[in-house]
Amino acid sequence: MAADPNRVILTGENPFIRLSATDGGPQSTNASFWRILTCPAGPGHVLYLKSELTENRWHIYSDNIAMARWLQNTVQGMLNEETADTAIPVVDAEFSKSGDPRYFWTETLVTHDEEISLTWYDIGEPLLIHTNPGEGGRKFGVCTLLVPALGTRLLLNGVEATGKSWATQREGRPFSTSALAFSESWTEAR
Repeated sequence: MAADPNRVILTGENPFIRLSATDGGPQSTNASFWRILTCPAGPGHVLYLKSELTENRWHIYSDNIAMARWLQNTVQGMLNEETADTAIPVVDAEFSKSGDPRYFWTETLVTHDEEISLTWYDIGEPLLIHTNPGEGGRKFGVCTLLVPALGTRLLLNGVEATGKSWATQREGRPFSTSALAFSESWTEAR
């Protein structure tokens, strides 16, 4: 057994929901949720959300603004350049979770005037993914357990986002445009 030679910069979870009206069509909702156990800016939660429910603008919700901004400047900003814009306000929120990831999983956040819930169900077979920094043009590497979910629901103040998650392939295996991502650790070269 060998230790990964890279520096671990964060560990946590990063489930996501990507909805569209048609298979391969433009995304009507893009939600990237993070539960960070450890990173240089501390632990916490953050949701980066763009949807018809947010008038197709990015909204950021967090219980640790320093961590949300750190992610924008590192991994989240690399994954989606639109979310790297630190002019996007960060709304304070409280977070909770429920479910059994073998069957369904729900993440909920509450702000002063909003409640958002993200639910994953119709769970598929997990894939363990490992990449090194620099692979595929990415500055950071990752080791994560991705769990595809064909069923998803995102509610904002009781209104459901349009579109759906679609079946796809990843590394030649059944996957989805939405997934749970547990035991996720990101690395950078030493």
